Amino acid sequence: MSGPRRTTPAPRPASRPAPRRAPRRAPDTAGDVVRWAAFSCALVPVVLLWYGTPPAGAAGTALGLAAVTAACHFLLRRSELGARLGDERGTAARGGGRHTRSSTPVD
Repeated sequence: MSGPRRTTPAPRPASRPAPRRAPRRAPDTAGDVVRWAAFSCALVPVVLLWYGTPPAGAAGTALGLAAVTAACHFLLRRSELGARLGDERGTAARGGGRHTRSSTPVD
């Protein structure tokens, strides 16, 4: 008998249940933005000093970037809080939203 021999296929392993995974949390996008902004607040003055900008100019730039970062951080957190609350209280506090009464026609 010449030629390849036939062999029986290997038995398949028994299927296992899928492992349980921890629930995924929503990404912290505001935190990521603020971390990158803080990194740039440190990096930009160093680069400016490297290229010969006077230290006072680099310090002023760092303070300006820090102020913009702080304002953006405040606004991002405020908008996230409004989204978590369903934006109902936030819209009513700003005077927006839809107010209907029986005497007011609605399109």
